[in-house]
Amino acid sequence: MSNRIYICHTFYHAYISFLKELALPKEERGHADLMLSVMSNNFGDFSKRVELTGLFDKVIIFDEKEDTFFPELANFKQDKGNIIANLIQRIRYTKKFAKLEAQYIPVNLKAYREVYVFCDSDPIGYYLNQKHIRYHALEDGLNCLVHFDAARFDNRGHFGLKAFMSKKMNLIFVQNGYGKYCADMEVNDIAAIEKPCPYYVELPRKKLVERLTKEDKSLILSAFVKDIKDVTDKLSDMKAGERTLILTDPLCDLETRTRIFLDIAKVFKAKGQIFIKPHPRDLLDYRLVFPDDVVFDGTMPMEMLDYFDNIHFENVVTVYTDLNGISFADKKIRLGHTFMDKYEDPEIHNKNRQAGIKQEEDDKLE
Repeated sequence: MSNRIYICHTFYHAYISFLKELALPKEERGHADLMLSVMSNNFGDFSKRVELTGLFDKVIIFDEKEDTFFPELANFKQDKGNIIANLIQRIRYTKKFAKLEAQYIPVNLKAYREVYVFCDSDPIGYYLNQKHIRYHALEDGLNCLVHFDAARFDNRGHFGLKAFMSKKMNLIFVQNGYGKYCADMEVNDIAAIEKPCPYYVELPRKKLVERLTKEDKSLILSAFVKDIKDVTDKLSDMKAGERTLILTDPLCDLETRTRIFLDIAKVFKAKGQIFIKPHPRDLLDYRLVFPDDVVFDGTMPMEMLDYFDNIHFENVVTVYTDLNGISFADKKIRLGHTFMDKYEDPEIHNKNRQAGIKQEEDDKLE
């Protein structure tokens, strides 16, 4: 059997996979595979850069398919008007979806001693549970369950029954620790989650970062930053006055998104220099929106800025990205739901409230 495989859907997932492998003794590294799902992210030549690090044995591309790819699943998603009929539909959907997805799985996952899956709410989660393959889930993003408990939102209404049917009976599938073949789910901070699952295990990301040597950091940068000189040049261009880094999110429609980040930039531009770090899945061209400001490559995880020497911002601002892991800014501002209420119907974005989870207090844009 092979040792380990990490199934990733984003650059952040791959970054955490690097941290976990680098936390191992040197003689145990290089014996894991990295599988990159291209369902929601364009990884470009990232796989080649990963291979050059030597940290993983193989990098595998996974052509994962969403349920909408299979027209025969549409009938199973129709509301039948009552809980019993809908659960029968869902049982059929779960089995069928896993069967259809099987042809796109590029490796034999039963051949691995340990399978790690980020975001098991994606099709891979259905496949693993229907094929009786035990795996470890990992949170999709830093503290993502604090800000949005997807399992409870997606299964609001009779959540306890649905969780039981998933964890104990494997008739349907509920993500984030509630799958029958999910051994556990790794999160950054259990105490911060209002309604944690009994199968959560805690591994603070800060501990993984603190282990890194200078050589480890250089290795990470070589994989995740396409052009280190370009980033260095942009960071060396810092001017006097307050420097504000704006981290974007793939919010709403492009027109509204443009207005949102122009409004944020306007508040801080009078105080000094603006830097923009687009979200990897944000398709807005910020170089056109902010022609006079510094725009970083969107595929670079924001955490990479921590690995460059002498980097410092007075402010870092975002709408939804969790900022707890950032150490390169004095003031960290997460605007959240209250800010977004000005731009769209609150029911669209405050999903925790709809799932019966209290809303977090937001920072104010001043």
